[in-house]
Amino acid sequence: MNPHLIYFTDPMCSWCWGFAPTLMAIRSRYGDVLPIQLILGGLRPGTTDPMHERAKASTRSHWEHVTEASGQPFDFSFFEREGFVYDTDPAARAVVIMRRHQPQLALDFLERVQRAFYAENQDVTDPAVLADLAAAFGADRGAFLAEHASDAVKQETYRDYAVSQRAKVTGFPTLIGGPDANGVYGVVTQGFQAAQPVIDILDAWLGRAVPRAQIH
Repeated sequence: MNPHLIYFTDPMCSWCWGFAPTLMAIRSRYGDVLPIQLILGGLRPGTTDPMHERAKASTRSHWEHVTEASGQPFDFSFFEREGFVYDTDPAARAVVIMRRHQPQLALDFLERVQRAFYAENQDVTDPAVLADLAAAFGADRGAFLAEHASDAVKQETYRDYAVSQRAKVTGFPTLIGGPDANGVYGVVTQGFQAAQPVIDILDAWLGRAVPRAQIH
């Protein structure tokens, strides 16, 4: 099997939003030479309780750390929302639908959902909002909504969560690479990393004389 990456993520994970530029740098540098398999990890699927003030304060602190480390934009007016339920399952299902039908766009769609939530304060727990985002990628809005509510997509998404658990992934983002010459997979990064250190790891792993690019 050719070398590839497995990316465990969640569209409502703030550190994954921070990691988006690193992922873009990897894709720009390697393209199809190092394909990326996307696995939805399941951050808080099925949450039913609205965020209370303590949860908002904790989440805001995370967002502040992410924007400081990564430079990614956040719309902090999110914290003015009342009664928001931080259920990550609807957004994850939306990405699974895109992966089903247009796998080459799944990572781009993931980034679009992240940007909508973090930088634009859109409610990506709302299937109607997700359908609008998917329509911009060529999806039929009505078909998307029907599929989003289907048991088949729910089960496929939960299978992703199960893969993440079996792989003992305990946090997002997690990037795994393999197989090496011995068929072994290894962790490239567990948690946020800026682009350059990750590119250096991948260059060393592949042992390739890849022309250096300006990496941000």
